Amino acid sequence: MSDVKKVILAYSGGLDTSVILKWLQDTYQAEVVTFTADLGQGEELEPARAKAAAAGIKDIYIDDLREEFVRDFVFPMFRANAIYEGEYLLGTSIARPLISKRLIEIAAETNADAVSHGATGKGNDQVRFELGAYALNPDIKIIAPWREWDLLSREKLMTYAEKHGIEVDQKHKQGGSPYSMDANLLHISYEGRHLEEPSAEAEESMWLWTTSPENAPNEAEYVDIEYQKGDIVALNGKAMKAHEVLAELNRLGSKHGIGRLDLVENRYVGMKARGCYETPGGTIMLKAHRGIESVTLDREVAHLKDELMPKYATLIYNGYWWSPERVALQTLIDHTQEHVNGWVRVKLFKGSVTVVSRDSKTDSLFDSNIASFEEDGGAYDHLDAAGFIKLNALRLRIAAKFRTPK
Repeated sequence: MSDVKKVILAYSGGLDTSVILKWLQDTYQAEVVTFTADLGQGEELEPARAKAAAAGIKDIYIDDLREEFVRDFVFPMFRANAIYEGEYLLGTSIARPLISKRLIEIAAETNADAVSHGATGKGNDQVRFELGAYALNPDIKIIAPWREWDLLSREKLMTYAEKHGIEVDQKHKQGGSPYSMDANLLHISYEGRHLEEPSAEAEESMWLWTTSPENAPNEAEYVDIEYQKGDIVALNGKAMKAHEVLAELNRLGSKHGIGRLDLVENRYVGMKARGCYETPGGTIMLKAHRGIESVTLDREVAHLKDELMPKYATLIYNGYWWSPERVALQTLIDHTQEHVNGWVRVKLFKGSVTVVSRDSKTDSLFDSNIASFEEDGGAYDHLDAAGFIKLNALRLRIAAKFRTPK
């Protein structure tokens, strides 16, 4: 790609992208424009601006995308109760389509030839970034340094940074490279170092957000969560914007030791990898959303959602947010949320989230007269059950005449 004259780099200011910035300048002799997304990672982003400016970058984009991230990406995903391989709440995965979208927009604004990212050649993020970029601009050129250079370890990156006077933040206290971390409003992830050995327990000092459950408060805390069409609109009676909701749930969840996960997952590129995650607010959101759906969704609709959810979650994990099949599934999921209105009360205590009450004044399908163990005034005819059972048992009774059940 010798014709590349301008590159938009997804830039965090961390070890990988700081090295990439210098490498792009030296290797491609191209103008580099940096783009740093504020997705609520909780870090001061001005140092990234300063580091980019010190590297000679003229066009520096630092965009506050927190509200868009939660409103247009996180909330739609949680309407589906999406969870990958039974545990992972997709915190890294769901941020990538928004970053890709903004990279392509900036490329158009600045007449850039290419975009670049810091995802490794072994990871899922290279797939996610590039599928998103190609879906939004099929002609864009993409530079993936980890697939081109020979700096194939974090220790080599450290050596390169030291050689070129690049400042490295978050060095591990015992020396060597830091954990590979990714943070946004939904989660923070950790990879690398001794986490690459699945039998090694994560060190307590690694966790940056959450109090350990052992050290969490000894008294439970209750939170009232209000829903409209499947999205949270208020906490404890206070109306909030989407990103404000998630930030407050993160605060509460972290306080009570909620949302830690140590996982060996199956990457899209084919390997197993171990990562640790903190998703305090998302863990509360998932439990609460299933709580409000329990009283507002029809049984078969709820079961259909549960059948479709693994497919939907896998699409997001693998980078297909902008695919027609994900959009089609989203249309169905959003339709199911029309009557998911009401409130849920959750109890937070030492790493656990428990739904303790839920109701909907307008859309509850729970009929206490029918469900009651007491006299129901004829709301439910017990005799109807006999025919129901016999009809459903018919095929079993026929089969029993011809073969012995095993």
